[in-house]
Amino acid sequence: MACAAPPSPLPVVSLSARRRSATAAYYHAPSSRLSSGNSPRSRLRAEASKAEPVEENLPAAPAPSEPLPQPRTSTWNWKGYNIRYQCAGTSGPALVLIHGFGANSDHWRKNIPVLAMANRVYAIDLIGYGYSDKPNPREFEESFYTFETWGEQLNTFCAEVVKSDAFFICNSIGGLVGLQAAVMEPQTCKGIVLLDISLRMLHINKQPWFGRPFIRSFQNLLRNTVVGKLFFNAVATPESVKNILCQCYHDTSAVTDELVQFILQPGLDPGAVDVFLEFICYSGGPLPEDLLPMVKCPVLVAWGEKDPWEPVELGRAYGSFDAVEDFVVFPNVGHCPQDEAPELVNPLVESFVKLHS
Repeated sequence: MACAAPPSPLPVVSLSARRRSATAAYYHAPSSRLSSGNSPRSRLRAEASKAEPVEENLPAAPAPSEPLPQPRTSTWNWKGYNIRYQCAGTSGPALVLIHGFGANSDHWRKNIPVLAMANRVYAIDLIGYGYSDKPNPREFEESFYTFETWGEQLNTFCAEVVKSDAFFICNSIGGLVGLQAAVMEPQTCKGIVLLDISLRMLHINKQPWFGRPFIRSFQNLLRNTVVGKLFFNAVATPESVKNILCQCYHDTSAVTDELVQFILQPGLDPGAVDVFLEFICYSGGPLPEDLLPMVKCPVLVAWGEKDPWEPVELGRAYGSFDAVEDFVVFPNVGHCPQDEAPELVNPLVESFVKLHS
């Protein structure tokens, strides 16, 4: 199945005064911008607190005439399927950015150029999403769209494209993918940043026993009748996508028409409806609390304070796992901090990568 043509080249993101001031606030007044746990394992914060002056510990700002590295779009063949990815940067540690449910690598458009100043940055479209191929799940004898599948895809991508170990920077469902990959091949992952990892509240193990038969019946209704496609058609419109994004973004001014198109357009590809229905009916597989105890690399968990889908009060429990070095809260930020508040996320990622490189 041919890979759909990607959209026009992504805009170059400039290193704005807002980002520089936010970075300074992170290093010198974290309580005003970021909230961190008090765990004795918080080596990341200890390292960050030593930064003085700030500019000595950050990539130098480019001259006004010098653009940031621009992402390049490429296609990688994995098991006969076309996988779209973007990359930028020619030296430094490797970072692989992993999107969440219904998104794609364009959701990292505000992060790739900045992080590529000192790193080799890759953002991948997981199979079934974005402009990667979308094989029909009914063609497989066993479930195909699982975290094991995506974990294998991620590790093979590191071996064949990145050609080195890497840091995994993940949002939402992408966090489960990063954790699963790190558990499957520990030698591949140098560290993980989890941004508002999905709690998977609809997982079968989180439902009361008496509700489980009803959940299975509803999933069968969506997957095997016209109801599922009617539901998808109602969701896959610019108006619906914008409304959904405005729910999960605290700062709704970040929900631009450009963002809506980045999310919606590949979702209109043939096969997207089957992937969508397959995943929303996927209530098995691992939970974050299953995978975190098995992870061998350092983990940083960060959370938008105003995330309406994955409440920060529940997310704080992940800060107690041995692999987790710190739990950081982004004030007044929703479920997708990498896009809503890149001026906070980018320096946090840079600091974590520098500490463990």
